[in-house]
Amino acid sequence: MDCRIESSTDDAAVLDNKKSLTVTRLVRRMRNLLEIEIGEIWVEGEISNLRRQASGHCYFTLKDEGAQISCVLFRGTASRAKSRPEDGMQARLFGEISVYEARGQVQLVVKQLEDAGMGDLQARFEALKRKLNAEGLFDTTRKKALPKFPQTIGLVTSPTGAALQDMLNILTRRAPWVQPVLYPVTVQGKGGERTIAAAIEQLGDPEQHGLPRVDVIIVGRGGGSLEDLWNFNEEVVARAIHACPIPVVSAVGHEIDFTISDFAADMRAPTPSAAAELVVPDAVELKARVRQSASAVQRAMENRLKHDSSILNSARRALMPRDAERALRDPILELDRIRQELRDAAQGALDDKKSKLREMEVHHAAHHPARVLERRGEKLDQARIIWEKAGKAALQSATERFQNLASLIRTLGPEATFARGFSITLDQDGKPVKDAGAVQAGDVLVTQVSHGKIQSEVTSLQE
Repeated sequence: MDCRIESSTDDAAVLDNKKSLTVTRLVRRMRNLLEIEIGEIWVEGEISNLRRQASGHCYFTLKDEGAQISCVLFRGTASRAKSRPEDGMQARLFGEISVYEARGQVQLVVKQLEDAGMGDLQARFEALKRKLNAEGLFDTTRKKALPKFPQTIGLVTSPTGAALQDMLNILTRRAPWVQPVLYPVTVQGKGGERTIAAAIEQLGDPEQHGLPRVDVIIVGRGGGSLEDLWNFNEEVVARAIHACPIPVVSAVGHEIDFTISDFAADMRAPTPSAAAELVVPDAVELKARVRQSASAVQRAMENRLKHDSSILNSARRALMPRDAERALRDPILELDRIRQELRDAAQGALDDKKSKLREMEVHHAAHHPARVLERRGEKLDQARIIWEKAGKAALQSATERFQNLASLIRTLGPEATFARGFSITLDQDGKPVKDAGAVQAGDVLVTQVSHGKIQSEVTSLQE
């Protein structure tokens, strides 16, 4: 009651004196009003976006179809609660409405928590999981193995998310020869599941859709609430993953998040970054293994040589000096042969490893974006030169045909006839006079000759 009176007096003072409250006083007044007007109350809804802290406190959102509110469950209360909060859980909470002053955020401080049944989304998740598992979509015997040295990797994710940058950074660092192929999709919101399923289907049949063939596909996104990740819990996505002929790695959310796509995929990664590390070997580690193998072969060869030399020395000491050379001739030859074979084997192993590394470096250089653009630029220049030559040749041919036709017209046209002394006579209507009987005395005629016309009047006719 005192708070209300003080508030009313302060408000009047603010209006009269035109003074402003501090943010702290405003938020504290809001908290007092909420705690007095509403106080402790029972609330029922679905838990989502649950975050457990190392301190033992739990933070989550309680929501229904129309609204949501932030909640905090402190460690002492959590240890006495009848149920443990989980994402998707339908819960009944008893607590006090308050305001977290540091953020000005309305929240429910939970004092009791009871399980009121599974939430709608979680129930849908469990039902679909049971259905697809019964159909065999999660059967481990059908999982495809990931290639050891993939050359091209398909990334089905948001083009603007941090998950894409994380995967690209790791792929570039661990396997610079790998060519990533991004298929951008909508990873959150209505209809996003159809774009994800379409991307998986088209990458699984690249020739039909004009896409490059990939060796493995990573499908994923960063973390979020159960609602944020729901596109990866849709049946259409799970069936697209199961039907894809190319191995699929599901990397959705954080390590604690599980989706239907995780069960349907050939392998689950806890995060997108972990997926990038799973699908490619580390180039530094590969080089170290090559060096270790070379060292192991060299040590084995040296040990074998030492062993054989010891046997040879023992044999030399055991034989009489007179027969030593003859007795040791064959063992010496055999020792030389074995020594050479070991050297050849070691050198061959080293050459093979070096050859594979060079092939990877050449392949990476040939598929580098700058080299690809350079080759395409050269092709465009060649095409431009060919088209310019073809255009000039066509224009020259058309010019020659035009000149020939013009010459032919000049040769066969009426102008050439007039130039040779011929003429044509026209009547008053402009029609050629073909017969003397067609005109009468007094008619005006026009005679067309070279370089002009002659007009005359008929004075007499002779047949």
